[in-house]
Amino acid sequence: MPSTLIKAVGARPHAAFAAFLALHGTVWIVLPTLLYANLPLDLIEALTYGREWQLGYDKLPPLPWWLVEIAYRLFGTDAAYYALGQASVLIAFAAVFATAVPLVGARRALIAVLIIDGLHYFQFTAAKFNHDVVQLPLWGLAGFAFHAALRGGRLRHWVLLGAAVGLSLWAKYFVVMLAAPYALFMLLDANARKALARPGPWVAIVVALAIMAPHILWLVQNDFLPFAYAERRAAPVSGLLDHIVHPLTFAVSQLFFLLPALLIAGALVWPRPQAAASAPRADDFDRRIVTLLAFGPAASVFVVSALSGRGTVAMWGYPLWLFLGLWIVLFAWHAIDELRMARIVRVWGLVFAAFVVAFVADYLVLPGFDHRARAVLFPGERLATELDTRFRAATGTRPYYVIASMWDGGNVAHYSPQRPQPRVLIDGEPRRAPWIDLADLNHKGALVVWTDSDPQVLPPAFAEIAGKAEVGTPFDLPFRRGRSVAHVGWAVLRPGQLGSGG
Repeated sequence: MPSTLIKAVGARPHAAFAAFLALHGTVWIVLPTLLYANLPLDLIEALTYGREWQLGYDKLPPLPWWLVEIAYRLFGTDAAYYALGQASVLIAFAAVFATAVPLVGARRALIAVLIIDGLHYFQFTAAKFNHDVVQLPLWGLAGFAFHAALRGGRLRHWVLLGAAVGLSLWAKYFVVMLAAPYALFMLLDANARKALARPGPWVAIVVALAIMAPHILWLVQNDFLPFAYAERRAAPVSGLLDHIVHPLTFAVSQLFFLLPALLIAGALVWPRPQAAASAPRADDFDRRIVTLLAFGPAASVFVVSALSGRGTVAMWGYPLWLFLGLWIVLFAWHAIDELRMARIVRVWGLVFAAFVVAFVADYLVLPGFDHRARAVLFPGERLATELDTRFRAATGTRPYYVIASMWDGGNVAHYSPQRPQPRVLIDGEPRRAPWIDLADLNHKGALVVWTDSDPQVLPPAFAEIAGKAEVGTPFDLPFRRGRSVAHVGWAVLRPGQLGSGG
């Protein structure tokens, strides 16, 4: 990297941070737009659920699905969905930077962000906007507000904290791993506990509960339906050893994901600086708060897994490490001269470039050599067009409903040439799509689609509701790139035929 650019980064860290945000956002919007020939599963799911505008669903809270639907209605382009992911990442980075500047200065705040950018969570996986990604800005703002509220005591920061925590429930139930360590810190830390004598923390609680209330009411009315999904996602307990193995497995997965970030951080401390550095602006209370932000949520996941013995999912680590870079910069306090700044920026540049190369190789090069079926190369548009044509030929009308898996039905609905798009009865199970009027479906009939079993035989999962469907001639569709092929089975459920054929 040219020395003049390095000098500019060190001399104008705020401008460098803005340039970093622009580069990061541009790269990770453009790359999936160019290389994803089909929307990924999470976005297909979001478009299937989001258009129904429910207060809750059978899997997860609705916030990211609503946001994707809004983006679809405003822009209607794939790039808008990838921009949502990057907006989430960049807001989170801005929150970290804003937290760091008063504590370590702008130059070190920039380094703190460059360190965490070594996590793939903020790189290629953020293109698949979902419940994990949408947590990032909310957790980032919560951390910023928590520190600012404890240090300044201003009511607006407590309100922001309450709003961030409240919205986090609408993003993912994982919010408990954020709220619990914050609450414990308020109770256990002597300095933080003083704030409980003022209105700020209680205002934050009221704001959070007010925002959460509609969804909590929906959960109560629906017997906490989504928690069954979370239960299925966590590995069950099979013995005492699981209380050790499961949390350690999660810890090892996170350490592995952190390796590129730690590589960037390594340039901060090696080779060991010789020049003395000015004293940090942060005091002991700041250090305790930053330590909580950096490790409190992750420790909560570890402890809960150890106590319950339940397994975890590696991708739950998405929002856990937002403030790790700040913690490293704060505690590894060294002089940042031009040479060291150059090392840090160069290592970050290599890591960033490696992620870009890996992304391009995975979706542009490797499909020609391996046999892995990548969802983003699925022939969704051709599938929708072909089935629309075949259904019309068989019935003389367009399909208003699709009975299919989330993936198959979501693709058919999203890429349908018809407007309004068909509605999806997910997995043929009314409990998964209670907004579907079965009487109307029975009146209009439905298209039945499957790609994961014998294309000539109606899947048993659909037999109860579509047992009388007439199976059509199956067909194959090659993926957009690579050697994979989708074997498509389909059937026509005619009006008045809803139910078992037995």
